[in-house]
Amino acid sequence: MLVVSNIVLWILVVVLCVVVIALTRQIGLLHERIAPAGALAMSKGPKVGAQLPALSLETLSGKNMDLSVGQSSGKSRLFFFLSTTCPVCKTLLPVLKSSQNAESKWLDIILTSDGKVEDHEKLVSKEKLEQFPYIVSEEFGRELQIGKLPYVVLANSDGQIRAHGLVNSREHIESIFEAHERGVESIQEYLEQQGIEA
Repeated sequence: MLVVSNIVLWILVVVLCVVVIALTRQIGLLHERIAPAGALAMSKGPKVGAQLPALSLETLSGKNMDLSVGQSSGKSRLFFFLSTTCPVCKTLLPVLKSSQNAESKWLDIILTSDGKVEDHEKLVSKEKLEQFPYIVSEEFGRELQIGKLPYVVLANSDGQIRAHGLVNSREHIESIFEAHERGVESIQEYLEQQGIEA
């Protein structure tokens, strides 16, 4: 009886292993078929191809920044619109820090918001954001019609908007970089060009 129960037990273990391997393979196939999710471009908001507004704004550190003027460094700029009370914005700050390091050859990341300067200074200190230029301007967000946060706007070195969208994950932010690299407005547009359903 003991020998029979051991044999049955081993057969069950082998069957379970085969089932786990089959399920793992199926998950891999599903993962390959699912299109990547990109940043959500809103119908209302900045238009790709338009120039950044002709504003000259001061950062929290006191430096002057002309938005629509070309970058002498030749770098693109990613404007990250956030709020001091937005929990999703705060979860993306480590992503921005790593992106700034990884993409520094072609990109500068600029934080922007509105509200009380003191609140933003506290956020910079608490989250250690000194490496980023930080603009506090209600006018900038209004000019670009930013309605929901967190939102990003990518402009090339000439101040022309190349991509934008509502973001809430690392994948969404990276989709903006990918869209820029492929010369399209969004990952969704690229997938449509390739005949892949998003």
